[in-house]
Order: sequence, then C-alpha cells, then structure tokens
Amino acid sequence: MSTRKLTASNYYDSAIKNSSKQFAEEVLKAHNDYRKKHGVPPLKLCKKLNRGAQQYAEELAASRILKHSSESASGKCGENLAWASYDQPGKDVADRWYSEIKNYSFQNPGFSSGTGHFTAMVWKSTKKMGVGKASASDGSTFVVARYDPAGNVVNPGYYEENVLPPRK
Repeated sequence: MSTRKLTASNYYDSAIKNSSKQFAEEVLKAHNDYRKKHGVPPLKLCKKLNRGAQQYAEELAASRILKHSSESASGKCGENLAWASYDQPGKDVADRWYSEIKNYSFQNPGFSSGTGHFTAMVWKSTKKMGVGKASASDGSTFVVARYDPAGNVVNPGYYEENVLPPRK
C-alpha cells in the first residue's frame, strides 16, 4: 500500500488537474452535442492535444495577447481560441464559437474569418481534440481548443464534404 503524503501542494495540483479535466470534458460534450446536430461523428479527448492546448493557454495568459500558435499556423493542428475578462464555463465558450453558424452560408460553403470557429467545431473528418484554459494575472481567462486532423482545409470540395447543415 502506498503511503503518499498529502501536502497542500499535492492537493492543489490534484484540484487543478480535476478542474481542467472537468472543463475539457464540458467543452468536449458541447462540441459533440453540436456535432450530433450536423450528423458527424463525436470527437474524443486526446491527452497529447490537451497538454499542448494547456501549455499554449498558459503562454497566452502570460503574454495576455490572443494569437494563434505556430502549430496551428503550420497546419499541425486546428485551433480555436477564446478570451474573456472572467472565468468562462466550457459550455459558454463552445456556444460562442458555434454561434458563428448564423454567418455561415451552406449554399456558398468555404472559409470566412467570421465562421472559422464554427466550421472547426463541426468539421466531419476531425477525430480528436484537446482543451486548455489558463488565467492571466488580471483574472481574465484564455481557452485553447486543438483539433486533429485540422479542419478548415480550403481545397475544393472540402467544406461541402466536412461542414454539413444541421439536420431538421
């Protein structure tokens, strides 16, 4: 039997891990609820993507500048970012991203800066995601979602194949 001494630091680390796991699962559930509406397969959380997303959320919180990572710019992963002046619940973040559906034209599919969060969320061929959240010194929070394989691929026909209209 292990007799690991429970210190305040261990307890704090454990509480942080549990809250970030709970947050990631909340964001995942919201994604999968929306994906179901569009008739696309659910995503699974990936530990490696979670680690990368968390690390990047911490970098964003430290710099307090919201900008996409070099990993996303190079196409290694898809990425959605969110910032709020308060501690944002996971469902609220996903709801804000998904609300871009109102600006998306299923009749004229393709990339637009006003719909990229939505299309990344429901991209049919994406299988896995990771989520990270970090607080800045001013109490604001930065959220990073990473997707694999990345969506928002602008090749001809890709939007038609991957961004399906919601089912009635």
